[in-house]
Formats: sequence, structure tokens, C-alpha cells
Amino acid sequence: MSLSTLNYPAAAAAAGGSGKPLSPAACPAAPRSVRLPPKPRLPAPVSAAAAAAATASARAGPAEDRVSALSQVAGVLGSQWGDEGKGKLVDVLAPRFDIVARCQGGANAGHTIYNSEGKKFALHLVPSGILHEGTLCVVGNGAVIHVPGFFEEIDGLESNGVSCDGRILVSDRAHLLFDLHQVVDGLREAELENSFIGTTKRGIGPCYSSKVTRNGLRVCDLRNMDTFGDKLDVLFKDAASRFQGFEYRKNMLKQEVERYKRFAERLEPFIADTVHVLNESIQQKKKILVEGGQATMLDIDFGTYPFVTSSSPSAGGICTGLGIAPRVIGDLIGVKAYTSRVGSGPFPTELFGEEGDRLRKAGMEFGTTTGRPRRCGWLDIVALKYCCQINGFSSLNLTKLDVLSDLPEIKVGVSYNTTDGQKLQSFPGDLDTLEQVQVNYEVLPGWQSDISSVRSYNELPQAARLYVERIEELVGVPVHYIGVGPGRDALIYK
Repeated sequence: MSLSTLNYPAAAAAAGGSGKPLSPAACPAAPRSVRLPPKPRLPAPVSAAAAAAATASARAGPAEDRVSALSQVAGVLGSQWGDEGKGKLVDVLAPRFDIVARCQGGANAGHTIYNSEGKKFALHLVPSGILHEGTLCVVGNGAVIHVPGFFEEIDGLESNGVSCDGRILVSDRAHLLFDLHQVVDGLREAELENSFIGTTKRGIGPCYSSKVTRNGLRVCDLRNMDTFGDKLDVLFKDAASRFQGFEYRKNMLKQEVERYKRFAERLEPFIADTVHVLNESIQQKKKILVEGGQATMLDIDFGTYPFVTSSSPSAGGICTGLGIAPRVIGDLIGVKAYTSRVGSGPFPTELFGEEGDRLRKAGMEFGTTTGRPRRCGWLDIVALKYCCQINGFSSLNLTKLDVLSDLPEIKVGVSYNTTDGQKLQSFPGDLDTLEQVQVNYEVLPGWQSDISSVRSYNELPQAARLYVERIEELVGVPVHYIGVGPGRDALIYK
């Protein structure tokens, strides 16, 4: 199948964000009267997760054995272009961990999870362990924080009966993402015209740019409001000098500083030296689950650059984004039974027309954060093996296997050839090469039966088991979790 011509959908218009100049109206003041949550509590010396694991080990069953065997520090990372069901797996595993931590990204990540009553929650920055009362959630130094959006998310959780008081810590080293970054994001995409990246326009890239050029502001700067305005002024002037469409009026700085004085008061109880908290917790034998945002194929170094995110969603981002040593990281779980992608960029196994539409509709493949339709295609073994090499995955979580149930046959992209017929030995870094590769497929039989109620691996149809085991064989990594529906219980432990 030749993929010399790729379809890059016009996602910029569908993405959130108008690209209009920043104005006071776009920066509503925070509520004048806010209820301050109590200071977040640190994990108790005796690990509740360890106790739960010990209790579970006394019970028979593959689920308890599989989860209890996970290492003290484990991670759930994306192994494609994102949207693989990381949030659901984190939510399922969270009761066995004391802490769930986000190490990178911002509100451009969208994790959809369901509670025990089947109620749907769409999370963006708050870690997916928040639905479990005994779990402490940490937003690490590698993340970027849009404070108004952070409180909007917390208020939404609270209004739906999820208590956040004392349960979330935000790193004092994390960078602040301002509305001006979101405006710059839209202006930058408009400037690129036909070569746009397809960002969520949430300001993630511009915020990381401020971080790298060393004129960004961090959460700890909210504790020094006497210098906050001068630092923010530098950001405003930089944006105004770079983009003609960015309007910077005299009163804007004053209004934004006053706004963030109120935010600073409300955020203070959440702020912590999370590097200290996490390393102390490791010494105290607490269990920590790291939740990745986006995925390895969107990694700033290893992804399909420049159609990538601006952080490191691969395993290396755990260390730099949380301040914990590589030697303490144990099990890493990669997370889809097929492939999807949002935004622009090459996608070798993409399906077009009716085939792509059928997979998108069956899998409800629309972005949690933006609502954009995802591009869908067959499972790409070349990309998956590449991600497994980079991350050192100990196991895979094969989500949405049920979405393939109606297909009479299922293809798996097993290798790439160049236009002159030469087999590529690895996933290419050069986009010109990647855009022209010819994908070699294996065709496997479909099972054409509903598997959404199956909870035991042996009860899956033989063709479904053949598909799972062929993936294991091709990638060289075992599949330990298989998703067959959106609910918490719709998970098979293998």
C-alpha cells in the first residue's frame, strides 16, 4: 500500500482557540471569595497501597496477581500518537498506589475515565488517580500549568462529588502557562498556513518555548509578587514584538498581575517541592504510578518532528519531569489494538474514506480535549517496536480490542519498504522518507462477535487471541491488559 500522498486534515480551524489578540475580556478575574483547601497531606509512613497489595496477594485471580506484582515506581506511557486509553488504566491501577503523578505536558492531554457508577469524567491536567480517595495526585515540574484551567477542572470535579481538598500537589518548579501563550499558539499556527502543526492551541508549545529561552515564569514566582509583574512584562513584550497580531496595551499587565495575585492565594495550599515529596515517598516505600500525557510518537526528540508535542512523553520524561532517578523506575506499560492520531503529520497505516470512518465511529475517536475527529488506521508494528525500544516497556495494554469486533479481517503493518523496494531496518527520523514508505501488511482473520462482556482471556474468540498473540510475537513484549470497553471492569488481565 503506497502512502506517498498523505492526508493532513485542516485541524487548525477545528481546534479550540480563536487566535484573536489578548484582551481584558479574555482574562476574567478569579472569584473574589474562594474557599481555600487545607494544605495537601503527604503520604502516611505506612503505605496503604502496599497493604492493599498484600491483601490482594492472599486472594486468587489474575487481576490481583498482575497488579500486585508491579514495581514500587511504575509508569503508564503512550506507545503511539496518544489517545490510547492511558487514563483508564491509571484509574484501574491507582487503588494499589499511594501517588499518581503527571510528569509532563499540560491541559492538551485528555484522559477520559468512568467511575464505579459509570459516570464519565474528562481530565486534562489533574492526574487520573483523583477518583480514588486514598490517592495523592502530583503535577510534576515537567508539566505546564494554566492556573485558570486548573481551577476550572478542580471546580468541575468538586461539583460532581470528587473531593480535591488536600489531594493534589503542584510542583513549585512547574512553569506557568498564561492566556498570552494560547494567543501566541493560534497566531503561530496561522502563520504556518498549510504547514501548521495541528496543535490544540492550548498554549503548550509557546509555554515550553518560554521555558527553554529562560524567560518563563514558574509556580514559585507566585510567591514573589513584587517581581512577578516585571517578569510577566518581558513575556508580553516578547510576544508583541514577535507577532503583529498580538495586541499589548498598557493596562493589560496591571490587570493580569492583579488577577494572578488572587490566583496565587488560592493556589498556595497546592504548591509543594514535589521533588522532595516524591523522593521521600520512595524512601518510605510508597508506591508511585506515573501517568504520561500524549505519547512517544509525539516526543519532541523521538516523535515525527516537527509534528510533535513540546515535551518528552517517553520514559526519559519521567526522570526530568519528576526529579526521580532512573534506577528507581521499574515496570513501564505501553498502551491500542489499532492506531490513531490527532492533528497533522505522517501516519503510514492510516485508513481513508469509509474504512477510516467506520473505525473512528466504532471507537468513538474524537479528542477529549478538543473534540477533533482522530485519524485512524491499522496497528503499526514498526512504530510500536520503536516505542518499545525507547521506553523499555515491560508489558502492553491493548485497548479497544472490542472496536475491531465487526471486521471480517484485520491488517497489521509489519514492515516498511522504501520507494525502491528496500526494507527499512527501523522507524525513520526523516519525514520525507516516512511520507513515502510502502507498508507491508499481514492479514489476520476477524472474529465478528461481541467481546465487550468477556472478562477472561480464554473466553475470547480464537481469532481475537490469535491477534493478541501475534502482536506479542512481532513486538517481543507481552500483552498483560486488554480493554474491551470504556468501563473500569471492561478489562481482561492476561
